[in-house]
Amino acid sequence: MKKTAILFPGQGSQYIGMGQAFVERDPEAVALMALAERISGFPIRSLCFQGPLEDLTRVLYLQPALTAINLICWQQLLKMLPGFTPAFFAGHSLGEYSALHGAGVLSLEDTLALVTRRGQLMEREGAAHPGGMRAVVGLGIDRVEAILAGYGGPGVAVVANHNTASQIVLSGDVTGLDAVGAICAAQGGKVIPLNVSVANHSPLVAGAVDDFAAYMANVAFQPPEVPVLFNVTGQEERDPGRMKAIMAKQIASRVRWLPIVERMIAEGVEVMVELGPKNVLTGMMRKIVPKDAAISCVQADTPEGLARVAEMVAG
Repeated sequence: MKKTAILFPGQGSQYIGMGQAFVERDPEAVALMALAERISGFPIRSLCFQGPLEDLTRVLYLQPALTAINLICWQQLLKMLPGFTPAFFAGHSLGEYSALHGAGVLSLEDTLALVTRRGQLMEREGAAHPGGMRAVVGLGIDRVEAILAGYGGPGVAVVANHNTASQIVLSGDVTGLDAVGAICAAQGGKVIPLNVSVANHSPLVAGAVDDFAAYMANVAFQPPEVPVLFNVTGQEERDPGRMKAIMAKQIASRVRWLPIVERMIAEGVEVMVELGPKNVLTGMMRKIVPKDAAISCVQADTPEGLARVAEMVAG
């Protein structure tokens, strides 16, 4: 099999109908969806298949819903490729929990319980400190950080995601995002509002960190069976205690996605698979991977898409 990285998407990749083809065809997918509903207490199946999108986008519901679909995709890929072991796992923000399950760090039940609690706490912080997120395309991280350092006006705006060399995501309140976004636009950046309901990875949600750490204290983390590259550090970690600390900080910390993908490229990964709804990460990867590199970037969230991925990975 080819040297493969499995990558899971996070918030913003949701759409009505995600995962439906699997649940309609496979009893194991039905069982995983039922488990997600039982643990979360939410009607995830109807939210994913019928919406409305406004409800599905609420961080409270979205976190267990999107995670359930990511996990179903992983479940179904393993059925197509028995014994398959990737070279790396990673997940973008919320997707990191799916990666931890894939790597054997978290049980299925604990993964779903953690994202449910995370969603509850982040919804609470979002209600207390309203905000959002905006992508800035066309400016590098140094330029955006210089803009932020030079901004002395009102509001909150920070770098939430370092996605590619020319795509940076800001998070904060409307006042800060409007002002900093205007400066970015004046300097040649294209500013795009994102379909999220909370100012993720910013000080506005930092109030969730300690409460989430306390909740995680009772959850068993195992050393990973496959390397996981973490959002907060861009590096591997194997110690369960340090992994817990990283995952608590992740809520309000920067996502270092570019360094994660660059590490995988340096390690000789041949196939990068975005496993879950939409192809947001695949678009990023194609901007990061050198044009002359023999690396395939693919996405799958349907049975047909997974069959193509399985064939590609099997070589």
